[in-house]
Amino acid sequence: MTTATDPAEALRPPGRARRLATPPPPVPRPRRRGAELALLACAVAVIAYGYAAVGYATSGAPPAGLTTHLGGLAGLALLAHLVVRFRAPCADPVLLPVALLLNGLGLVLIHRLDQDTPGDRAAPTQLLWSTVGVALFAAVLVFLRDHRDLRPRAAKYAFTALCLMAAPILFPAVNGARIWIRIGGLSLQPSEFAKVLLAVFFASYLAANRHALTFTSGPRIRRLLLPPWRVLGPIVAVWGISLVLLILERDIGASLLFFSLFVAMLYVATGRAGWLAVGLLLAAAGAAAVGALEPHVHTRVEDWLSPFRAIEEGHGPGQLAQSLFAFAAGGVLGAGLGQGHSLLIGFAGKSDFILATAGEELGIAGLTALFLLYALLVARGYRTAIAIGEPFGALLAAGLAAIITLQVVVIAGGVLGLIPLTGMVTPFLAQGGSSVVTNWVIVALLVRLSDEARTPREEPRAAPDAAAARPGPRPGPAPGPEPAAALLVRLRDEARTPREEPRPEPAAALLARLSDEARTPREEPRPAPDPAAARPGPRPAPGPEPAGAPAVFPTADETHPAGGTP
Repeated sequence: MTTATDPAEALRPPGRARRLATPPPPVPRPRRRGAELALLACAVAVIAYGYAAVGYATSGAPPAGLTTHLGGLAGLALLAHLVVRFRAPCADPVLLPVALLLNGLGLVLIHRLDQDTPGDRAAPTQLLWSTVGVALFAAVLVFLRDHRDLRPRAAKYAFTALCLMAAPILFPAVNGARIWIRIGGLSLQPSEFAKVLLAVFFASYLAANRHALTFTSGPRIRRLLLPPWRVLGPIVAVWGISLVLLILERDIGASLLFFSLFVAMLYVATGRAGWLAVGLLLAAAGAAAVGALEPHVHTRVEDWLSPFRAIEEGHGPGQLAQSLFAFAAGGVLGAGLGQGHSLLIGFAGKSDFILATAGEELGIAGLTALFLLYALLVARGYRTAIAIGEPFGALLAAGLAAIITLQVVVIAGGVLGLIPLTGMVTPFLAQGGSSVVTNWVIVALLVRLSDEARTPREEPRAAPDAAAARPGPRPGPAPGPEPAAALLVRLRDEARTPREEPRPEPAAALLARLSDEARTPREEPRPAPDPAAARPGPRPAPGPEPAGAPAVFPTADETHPAGGTP
């Protein structure tokens, strides 16, 4: 007969309970790539429905290029998913599907506007630029293995961004603004690429100087304590560059985006709301000065203040008035894809005013859904910034999310008549190769940052103890946690075991014990020693002893009485 030496082994029951008592293996953190693939399939299905709805509304049949467009879009989605699966397996599973859905909805809206302009087909070109953007998305994830590799070259990125922003000055103006570089049939908007490079530079600069910007120790202007001039100088330089762009290139959107991006990242780095107030004051002062001096900017401000002035003067509605009419005609649910009159807006219907098309044909409900998609994309970016736990990465993620936020807010505000028009384009939705390529790069950087934020980190090992390194008897194995089945059996046995109740003490014995305790003398607590008295110091000189006081040392007469031998 075999007896178990381990009590837990003896209490462990056989059968199914023994199988349950075995501790399960550690559960790995889910990577959610399957969820990402399912969301991508849903996004492709929504885009396919949009293409079919436009075809049936305009011609009563599915569009001719439906298979080509959907096949190309599905191939791009699969390529991007495979790159994320193998190069960023722990990345956020929502970023890529939301970006693909926004890009696909933009292609649907541009395809719908192409039906009103047969001689100007923009959807195939936009699909080509989307392919380039997804290719750059894959290249960023393949070649950029760690976001910290961007930090040492931040100064070079800033210089490149300044050169890109200054390049359109050498080219002729288009629609009153110098924001394009046109070489043959190719046109680029370099400010779109510059905003990503500036975000990297701002993140590097603020990560290195965030303490100096938070705890100010520079000059004081009355009650306002400013940072040191070496820290405050770049802020003033960014403000000056924004004003120069506004004056020379007449580009309200780029100057507003760059300065607002820097102020937003400055607030994230320091957490001080005072920087937001200073940024708003500087932006308002610069905009007021340039708006009063620059005719192009002044005209946009006047159109914003009175959008129906051209109608009153008999010139017909302008673009902003037509945009407001489109939103009013859409109502809550919209007129339906392909059943609006967005052609009346004019030449910028596929770029600056594409939100007006969405508002007219999808209604307030569809427009709200689009804004919620942008909010989801931005929220995932800010969540990555919070979770990454590293200053440069957190500031970079917050800056990239702020770029999308500022663009959507400024464009939606301009189209809705809340602020003056700035010339920006809606991310992923509007026509524009430079914009869609840059936005895919932003999403790639967010995916890389989210992968590093969600990757489980190994706990640092403690340093070996010198005492533990000495040779000695090896300790036995540490007792592991008690299995669940054995714990249940032990608790059941303890509950069934009868317990002996303590017998009450007789009354006579209790009175006798209390009387003995009352008669027993108690020792008084000794006073605590005085720390001042315990300190060493000079002994006081002996003074005269009072009468009748006993002598400290015995006298000669007391030691040797009379007649005695000394």
